[in-house]
Amino acid sequence: MGSKNKLRRFRENETFRNVLQPSREELEKDQFELKGNWRQDFFKNENPIVLELGCGKGEYTIGLSKQDSEKNFIGIDIKGARFWRGAKTAIEEELDNVAFLRTQIELIDTVFAQGEVDEIWITFPDPQIKYKRTKHRLTNSEFLKKYNHILKPNGVVNLKTDSEFMHGYTLGLLHGAGHEIVYAHHNIYKNEYSPKAVTEIQTFYEKQYLEQGKPITYIQFKIK
Repeated sequence: MGSKNKLRRFRENETFRNVLQPSREELEKDQFELKGNWRQDFFKNENPIVLELGCGKGEYTIGLSKQDSEKNFIGIDIKGARFWRGAKTAIEEELDNVAFLRTQIELIDTVFAQGEVDEIWITFPDPQIKYKRTKHRLTNSEFLKKYNHILKPNGVVNLKTDSEFMHGYTLGLLHGAGHEIVYAHHNIYKNEYSPKAVTEIQTFYEKQYLEQGKPITYIQFKIK
């Protein structure tokens, strides 16, 4: 994507009512006004809140919102030029249960209050295979602590990935820490019992992986 295109998208994001872009300083000082108030102040309802972390173009956020209008969906990514597409689609299609938030996922516990979130989706994250990159792996123990803080009791996390490494790493970590694995499969399109939300929504890159014959894995779990 050219720099002119990026700048145009950044400018357009600033005009979208469904895009929020708090500064890192604001979050680190715990000054984000929607923290603890997302339902009443932004969505104007009491419906469950579902997050997509590292949402990219927002395909999953949009897809889930169309499947369930009785929930609120928030796509989170630091790359605003990417989720511009999802934000624009939500406005064009009048999806009032969708928002996009530009921030680092490491700051997620400064954006949401304890127990404010009902469900989390992590879709095709970078597996960060090199050992030095472990701290950036979105299912490492530090991230799980943050998720556990913002999730309501019995809230669930969904991990969908084409990376066998990420699938195996996460399963091992969950087993080792005694977390509850609700569902796990190493090839969701070969399993007739896979949940609808997992097989009926496909991202741009997922379609490419499937064309290459790569299996898509899925884990749903609860953090203890």
